[in-house]
Amino acid sequence: MMSTRALGLGSPLRKAIFSPSLARNQALIRTTLAKRAIQTESLPPSAAVDILNKQRLKRPSSPHFTIYQPQITWIGSIFHRATGGALSAVLYGFSLAYLFAPGTFDSVHVVEFVAGLPDAVKYTGKALLAAPFAFHSLNGMRHLSWDMGKFMSIKGVYQTGYTVLAASAISTIALIFM
Repeated sequence: MMSTRALGLGSPLRKAIFSPSLARNQALIRTTLAKRAIQTESLPPSAAVDILNKQRLKRPSSPHFTIYQPQITWIGSIFHRATGGALSAVLYGFSLAYLFAPGTFDSVHVVEFVAGLPDAVKYTGKALLAAPFAFHSLNGMRHLSWDMGKFMSIKGVYQTGYTVLAASAISTIALIFM
């Protein structure tokens, strides 16, 4: 077995181990680590919500869509959802009305009621039903084409968007004058 003397490390190791400066350094290290750099305090559990709310107020808010230039992609998406919701509301509303008052909302009474309306009200009512129906139907076909992997480029998305708008306008006019 090699001794530290043979390697020439005997006296430096002894000095490092038994020197009083090392003991002073260890005491310094212990006192430094024992002290905390921040103060803590004990809070009740209900204070957590208040602290969280204060932190949320300091967070930056994400940009709202109004700061962006309007694009046909997000406008089409918003209107597709809106027209789908509106058409569903009309369908369920009429269905529930027919369920609770079948004598009032049957086909004969509805046709008689609409026949008695002025022409301007008829055309306005047709437009209010035809426009969302035409747009939602045609934009739905656009979405189906995307599901098949067609028109997925930026150019294709914009072309189909403008095509849906033009076809919706033509379809709405055609449905109004039927």
